[in-house]
Amino acid sequence: MGACAIPPDDSGGFAPGAGPEQWRIGPWRDSWSRSEHAAAVSAAREAIGRGDIYQVNVVGHSSAPYTGDPRAALNRVAGLPGARYGGVLSGSGWALATASPETLVEVRDGRVVTRPIKGTRPATARGRRELLASAKERAEHIMIVDLERNDLARLDAVGPVRVDELFGVRRWCELWQAESVVSAPIEGRLDLADLLRAMCPPGSVTGAPKRSALAEIARLEPVGRGAGMGALGWVGTDHVDLGVSIRTAAVDGDRVHLWAGGGITWDSDPYAEVDEAAAKAAPMRAALSGVPR
Repeated sequence: MGACAIPPDDSGGFAPGAGPEQWRIGPWRDSWSRSEHAAAVSAAREAIGRGDIYQVNVVGHSSAPYTGDPRAALNRVAGLPGARYGGVLSGSGWALATASPETLVEVRDGRVVTRPIKGTRPATARGRRELLASAKERAEHIMIVDLERNDLARLDAVGPVRVDELFGVRRWCELWQAESVVSAPIEGRLDLADLLRAMCPPGSVTGAPKRSALAEIARLEPVGRGAGMGALGWVGTDHVDLGVSIRTAAVDGDRVHLWAGGGITWDSDPYAEVDEAAAKAAPMRAALSGVPR
């Protein structure tokens, strides 16, 4: 996503000439408390118990006031280790930075590829062992792999869908993440609009079945997802490469916004899910504040 970075002379709608030393970020305000977040996870488990859904991604929002030019802070976010899609986009009065590790869809060399991520542990030797051994994380992951296989199979222009890699372990900042690779050959005319209709919204940040999960998300989440949990990347004449806009910060004229969450299954522990969301947001907050980790 280097082609998407803010050029040095592009103010992005913010105060011209404001230097990085003038950047200040205030206290964070969460869209819900720990207990409210845990209650939403419990409500999602109840929906699973009723058979309404099999899995749902529950996401919280946080924001903080700021002063000064945000560009240096956003560039720190984009440079977080493990970002497959690291870059900054800006317009008049807004900007966003992504450090996303997840591929929504890539079209290249005659194949369509998606790389769903589900499953998180601390990036330690013990955390890696726990992730690989966790029946809960593997079940959550395989549900989303099946969903993405189905999304690709909806495209008339592709051939047989296959899983090239299942439950590989990748590192993002101080977290291990489980990633699979699902692909299909292109055997006809693949229209961009059809591709996006099939793949959006991303299964990993919605759930299964997707429509029912979206209804549950609308019921549970107190704040909209904004730029989070969508897609951004590159659309060109020779290839498409779009990441899921997880691990993404958005800035408007007054505040910085972050979103973080996780997939909920019947085996989810509410407060463990709250802690996982916080662990995903922590490197973003640190990068925005300029605090080393």
